[in-house]
Amino acid sequence: MAMRAALRSLSANFSPRLPQLSSAAQVSAARLLWRSNSPRTLSTTPALATALKFTDKHEWVRVESGVSTVGISNYAQEALGDVVYCGLPEVGQRLEQLEEFGALESVKAASELYSPLAGEVTEINTALTENPGLVNKACYAEGWLIKMTIEKPEELEGLMDQAAYDTFLKSLEE
Repeated sequence: MAMRAALRSLSANFSPRLPQLSSAAQVSAARLLWRSNSPRTLSTTPALATALKFTDKHEWVRVESGVSTVGISNYAQEALGDVVYCGLPEVGQRLEQLEEFGALESVKAASELYSPLAGEVTEINTALTENPGLVNKACYAEGWLIKMTIEKPEELEGLMDQAAYDTFLKSLEE
């Protein structure tokens, strides 16, 4: 009985209505949902990967505010094994789509890196110099390789989304 009275007095201090989002916040939330264009499903794919586009050479690109971040896919890092060296381009280097821009070396193999888009390198992941294993630990996050401008946005349309890339990977197993 005393507990009910305490809960009533406590709940009297709270508004019975939930706060409403401002119209700007509602629009932003709607844009986020629209941009994601992905149904909410249970997936074993990292959440960041849903916004990625992939090449058939296993590089990924994520575009945010006109800048693209490039890395290698989980499939590629698993195939390589423990990465021990990252050879990356210089900032300012201009790349064409599918042009070789560097290499990754592991204890069991070496693999060339190819640019998913045409543009100019604006940043390299300098953390990979000291810790190339970041590519293995977090290939979609801290293990990114380069950031670059996008010279031809239409090239994004020719890249695979997550579902198409998954289908592509299955075709490699056949």
